[in-house]
Amino acid sequence: MIDWSTCPAVERDPLRVSGAWVFKGTRVPVTALFENLEDGVQLSDFVAWFPGVSMEQARTVLEYVARTLEAA
Repeated sequence: MIDWSTCPAVERDPLRVSGAWVFKGTRVPVTALFENLEDGVQLSDFVAWFPGVSMEQARTVLEYVARTLEAA
């Protein structure tokens, strides 16, 4: 399991989106990124479809996951 608490692009508030990890400053769950990528969506399209999520945030999340998996 990934410890999202040290990823600078995400946040969690128990009073928003049922406490799910979301992109900082948005209500967009981090899981939405992975679900869309799994469906073949391009990263640029994801960012366009989810206002408030920046390309930098999306890339930070992907890099964070890659580093986490490398360390495992």
